[in-house]
Amino acid sequence: MVASTKSALRSLSRNEGPLPSSLTPTGGRLGVSPALGALSRRHCLVTAAAAVAAPFVHAKAGNPVLRLGLTPVFLDERLRLLKLWREYLEAALGTPVEFVQQGTYAQVLDVLRSGQVQFAWICGYPYVLHQRELQLVAVPQWRGRPLYQSYLIVDAAGKPATLRELGGRTFAYSDPLSNSGFLYMQHLLRSQGQDPGRFFARSFFTHSHRHVVEAVAEGLADAGSVDGYVWETLAELHPSLTARTRVIQKSPDFGFPPIVAAAHIGADELKAFAKALFDMPAHATGRAVLAELRLDRFVTAEPALFRSIADMARGQGSAA
Repeated sequence: MVASTKSALRSLSRNEGPLPSSLTPTGGRLGVSPALGALSRRHCLVTAAAAVAAPFVHAKAGNPVLRLGLTPVFLDERLRLLKLWREYLEAALGTPVEFVQQGTYAQVLDVLRSGQVQFAWICGYPYVLHQRELQLVAVPQWRGRPLYQSYLIVDAAGKPATLRELGGRTFAYSDPLSNSGFLYMQHLLRSQGQDPGRFFARSFFTHSHRHVVEAVAEGLADAGSVDGYVWETLAELHPSLTARTRVIQKSPDFGFPPIVAAAHIGADELKAFAKALFDMPAHATGRAVLAELRLDRFVTAEPALFRSIADMARGQGSAA
C-alpha cells in the first residue's frame, strides 16, 4: 500500500491523471463525493486470498446461503478472523455463510439494497441515510459500551497540536460514507466556522481506516480522521505503526457501526441471525472471533443510538 500510495499522492500533486480508487481525491467541496472506481489491486489480492482461506460454500436445495457484506473501510485483511467467523455462523445457523467484501460503504449498500446480500456490517452514517430501507440487527459492545469515537491523528514527530494548525495541509479521510473517517471532521470544521472544502490544501480517501493510519505514519498526509476502535486495535496488533502517529483530538461518543439487514429480510431470518451474534460469548469459536475483533459481544440497540450522527448528517445536507 505504501509504495502505491506515495506514487498516487505524487500524481495528485502534479496532476498526472487519475488516482487508483483506493486513494480517491476528494476534489472541490467535500459535500459532493467523487465517483468511486474499481477496487485497488491490493484489495483484489486480499479478496482472492480470502477466497482461498475461506472458500465460498454453495447452497443445496432448500438450504440458501446467508451472505454478509463487509468493507475494508472497517474490517481490513483479517483472513483468519473471517474463517473462524464463518465456521461459527454456519454451526449456529445450520446454513452456508459467505462474506462478500466490497471496496466502499457505497458498494456494500448497493449489494445489500439489491438483494445480493441479506446482512451487512456498515457505519452509522450510511445507516441514518438509509434507515427506512434497513433493519437494525445488532451493535458491537467494545470496552463495555456500544460506543466509539473518531480520532484526529497526526505524524508523531509533527508539530501540529490542534485542528486549526492543520489548515493548508494534506489530510486523509477513510470513506465518504464513514462517520468517524469523514462526517465528523466535516461537522467539526463547520462548527469552527471553516469551509471543509477549502480548509485543507489537499485531501483524499484511502477507503480503509488502517490506510489512513499508514498514510499519516508514512508522511503521505499531515493528518487524518480515523475510527478510534480501529486505531486502538491496531495499537494492540501493530504498535510500531500507531506509535508513528499521535492522537490530538477525540470526538464525543457515537453509536458503534451496526450490523443491519435488508428491508426484505423476514422476522424469523433476522431473529435467527441476531441470536447467533448474541450467543457468541457462549461458544468457544464465538469467543475466539470476539477476541480477534477485540469486542466484548454483540447487543441489541435502538435507532436512537445513532441520533447524533443523524444530526450531523442533516448539517451535511444529506440526512434521510
